[in-house]
Amino acid sequence: MVARAYTVAFEGVEARMVEVQCSVTTGSAGFSLVGLPDKAVSEARERVRSALAALSIALPQKRITVNLSPADLPKEGSHFDLPIALALLAELEIIPKDEVEHTVAMGELSLDGRLMPVAGALPAAMAAAEEDRALLCPRACGAEAAWVGAAEVLAADGLNAVVRHYTGQAALPPAAAGEVTAGPPGRDLREVKGQERAKRALEIAAAGRHHLMMVGTPGSGKSMLAARLPGILPPLTAAEALETSMIHSLAGLLSEGGISRQRPFREPHHTASMAAIVGGGKGAKPGEISLAHNGVLFMDEFPEFSRAVLETLRQPVETGEVMIARANAHIRYPCRFLLVAAANPCRCGYLTDPARACGKAPLCGEDYLGRISGPLMDRFDLRVEVPPVAFTDLDLPASGDTSAAIAARVATAREVQAARFRDHPGLRVNADMEGGLLEETSTPDAEGKALLVKVAERMGLSARGYHRVLRVARTIADLDGAPQVRQPHVAEAIGYRLTVKTN
Repeated sequence: MVARAYTVAFEGVEARMVEVQCSVTTGSAGFSLVGLPDKAVSEARERVRSALAALSIALPQKRITVNLSPADLPKEGSHFDLPIALALLAELEIIPKDEVEHTVAMGELSLDGRLMPVAGALPAAMAAAEEDRALLCPRACGAEAAWVGAAEVLAADGLNAVVRHYTGQAALPPAAAGEVTAGPPGRDLREVKGQERAKRALEIAAAGRHHLMMVGTPGSGKSMLAARLPGILPPLTAAEALETSMIHSLAGLLSEGGISRQRPFREPHHTASMAAIVGGGKGAKPGEISLAHNGVLFMDEFPEFSRAVLETLRQPVETGEVMIARANAHIRYPCRFLLVAAANPCRCGYLTDPARACGKAPLCGEDYLGRISGPLMDRFDLRVEVPPVAFTDLDLPASGDTSAAIAARVATAREVQAARFRDHPGLRVNADMEGGLLEETSTPDAEGKALLVKVAERMGLSARGYHRVLRVARTIADLDGAPQVRQPHVAEAIGYRLTVKTN
């Protein structure tokens, strides 16, 4: 007879079921592990052997073969330790086979039998629920996995507790879901002196998830503005929180099993590699664009990123997902994020200041911003110049609305959009609209239409640019509480569409 245990292998955010088969037969003593394991999985033999020895369980002097099925699916990660140990214990008739077969197990074993936390407990619990099985995991992962209420989650401190559970000596209690984490308090936009046009652009970007480009001299407040964007975004819905947390679970970023309702804010350094931004590397892990799913990706010093990295953003920005292609796998990750980019007008940063600009002005500005290709720049719905603020203005009183007031307007606009897309699955904000729905909901009045056609002809707008202006105008109208897009809404949207000046 062959004993069986079950675990999962990860393909992006999907957890595929893996059957762990164990057979103990006569022959020369040995412990073989087959089924396309990586180095971490292959080393599980020694961890399992040592953990069993810590429980005073000696392996028989027979041939032990463990197969991970399907054999053509790559197996990566240390979470295979626990299911391998369970299958072996079941084959040795130490624990009942039928009980093990009704459980999906994951966990890394230490040499003394303790269970160490692993990444991916949340998607593993969802896979277990689909198979109508319980999930057995380390105690440190229990609070995270328990958020999937459809699956029973058993969390143990070590292999000894697992054996006692299966032999009926001491049952493991079901794990409880972790607390919803509030996250750090948001920063207030009123702390930023001046920059009213940039603040308005942030509000529009937050309301419709429109990508934003800010260009300004060093110290003008671009990073300050971007850092306050999370404070005006609405909290994640339950569905969005689950989507985002599954990605963060795979990356091992969930703290103490808590799921946050705050939208992610990722700000990678401009030296980040393509694998770090887009995803990839060992195990094809999610990159920054996927970790920012349903949140904000802030890329400061935008032209300083490598050209290859910038160009790979074009498709994810448009489609909301990224496909990481490898020789043996194609991994798909969601990545619907709000891209906020900040850049200096030139390398020295003082192109618009004749007293401080370098001797290459104005050509240096064209060369510097020219690192951003036209197709990528075309994907920014909002482009604003952030002028420098004089030090004398820092003593002026705060101006503009508070983040709380702006957040209330953004939330109202998001509610309007939620009602608009109620019958259109997959659409959540105005930036997702296209085709007939865009024309139906965003066609402006006669004056607005005439203005848009005139500007499109004069500016040579692409079809994408034309539609992006319509989407922004629709968002502005939503913030204004207007059922139809009118000429003022179109005019403001066009004003943000104008190419940033470099001289």
